[in-house]
Amino acid sequence: MIEEISVRFATPADLAFVQQDRYIPADVVKRKIERQEVIVAQRDGEMVGYAWFEYLWSLVPYIALIHVLPEHRRRGAGKAMLRFIEEYVRERGSATLYSSSQVNEPEPQAWHRHVGFEECGIIAGINPGGAGEVFFRKRL
Repeated sequence: MIEEISVRFATPADLAFVQQDRYIPADVVKRKIERQEVIVAQRDGEMVGYAWFEYLWSLVPYIALIHVLPEHRRRGAGKAMLRFIEEYVRERGSATLYSSSQVNEPEPQAWHRHVGFEECGIIAGINPGGAGEVFFRKRL
């Protein structure tokens, strides 16, 4: 049985779901929702994941976060959100999409490579505890 995954821009009604980690203050997330920089994935009407993207230097599309609920991982939601973002930024003239992962997170790094990203740099010591950040690029 194929499960249907739908992806759409988040609305203010989705705030609690897309802010569940409380990493970013609610007022910032609200502004990102208003600017259509947050998307949500649903499977059979149930919220299963969200992603935030933004623009480095106001020009370069960058995925800031992709989160899929643990019980829904490895079932296509992350890829569906990535395709949505790729299509959205490509339609607006972008030929490249960037993302990143902490250097001590092998699973997210493997996912990036699996979906076509290539490593393009590291910033050392940028995260709490001194962990670096690996940056990835995907040509669209």
